[in-house]
Amino acid sequence: MNDRPASWRMPTPKQFDRMAAAVGRNGPADRPAGPGEELPEEYWAALLNDAAADGGTRSPPIRARPLSDIGRHVLRVSCTRCGRIVEVQTADAVRLFGPRAVWKNVGQRLLDDTCPQRTGRHEEDGCWPAFD
Repeated sequence: MNDRPASWRMPTPKQFDRMAAAVGRNGPADRPAGPGEELPEEYWAALLNDAAADGGTRSPPIRARPLSDIGRHVLRVSCTRCGRIVEVQTADAVRLFGPRAVWKNVGQRLLDDTCPQRTGRHEEDGCWPAFD
């Protein structure tokens, strides 16, 4: 531990001026809009041109997809409680559970069928799946 005061971490006013001159003062010329004021056109243009604003471009996570929509050859689910890993080929899962079965339900069932953590209480019983 050292005995320096806390002020040694802060630049001096002269150093602040030098840094500001090096970076340039390219900040906004106008003051920011307040809660009751209209937003600038650039804001709305950036918002409407944002690709992530569509919302429809993202596919659902793998655990929410039916087995027929998953392109992987091997599906893997692991338990965060006991550390077991269960792998099943997609073709076998479709044959056993049907093409419209959701991977979340299939993975939970595969883990629960061979779960070593049985307490007898419904809330604590079974494995806690993590879908890879």
